[in-house]
Amino acid sequence: MKKTIILFGATGTVGVYTAMDLISAGYNVIAVGHRKSDNGFFENEGAIYFSVDISHKDDFNKLPKSDIFAVIHFAGSMPARMQVYNPQEYIDSIITGTLNVLDYVKETGVNRIIYAQSISDIAYACGSTKPIDADIERRFPLNDDHSVYSICKNTAVNLIEHYYHKYEIKRFILRLPNIYLYHPNPYYYVDSIKKWQSYRLIIEKARRGDPIEIWGDPTRLRDIVYVKDLTQIVVNSLRVNVEGGIYNVGTGVGVSFENQIKGIINVFTEDKRSEIIYRPDKPNSPQYIFDISKTKRELNYIPKYDYHNYLLDMKNEMKINRFAKLWQAE
Repeated sequence: MKKTIILFGATGTVGVYTAMDLISAGYNVIAVGHRKSDNGFFENEGAIYFSVDISHKDDFNKLPKSDIFAVIHFAGSMPARMQVYNPQEYIDSIITGTLNVLDYVKETGVNRIIYAQSISDIAYACGSTKPIDADIERRFPLNDDHSVYSICKNTAVNLIEHYYHKYEIKRFILRLPNIYLYHPNPYYYVDSIKKWQSYRLIIEKARRGDPIEIWGDPTRLRDIVYVKDLTQIVVNSLRVNVEGGIYNVGTGVGVSFENQIKGIINVFTEDKRSEIIYRPDKPNSPQYIFDISKTKRELNYIPKYDYHNYLLDMKNEMKINRFAKLWQAE
């Protein structure tokens, strides 16, 4: 008998990739999103869709009350999608929303919850090439557009940890850095200012053959994680017999900014090859590498996508645009 999984945040960029891999892995998927309509996308894929605002407890009455094995909680407001800064939105969707999800989990006898934590909780540890441990102290940035967001995400993690100890609900808290994937919208918001995602802008320049600048130190390293390695971790979290904890989502390998640029040029050049211009006078790129030993050991995780293979796969996703029906509903 197939196990049933409820996926909150199923219409998000990470959520839809997760839903598809859960279906492929043989699970019954109940997709839940804030969007009123999924344009019939999930029904076509063999899943059920419910529109739920997780900040409203009454909305959970729409959902089944039994025979749910696990809940995946990827819902909640994000700085990258917030056009006008509204910290109350974080409190409502992340703190209140998570409490409502946890109460639903408790009342329906769900075995485990999988939650997406933000890298903001360990941003203070970024900047070196020393791999960041999964169980490092959690903090929050004091004065930027992620401050209240990170406070709320940490609070959600604390609530989940409380429900684990009080109600014995297994918890798998996945710390996500930037997750690389294809979505037709290449923009995000920083302090309510609309900007290109840097890697998407570089891809676009490589396709056109425009010059590409490398700012700061070209040897700065970043752990580049493709969405399909994240979804592997999610599926593995459903299969293991452990109590859970906090797990880093990464590859454990740093890719230099210079090699990131060269890789994009190699994969996405269509005619004219872009010239690389070095700009050491400009600010450095962020730098971090995750220690994924705990993720490997407890969740049987083996990264499948190195940097080159991630680029090739994303190029194919751009070509086939398999989620167009869902994204057209935005």
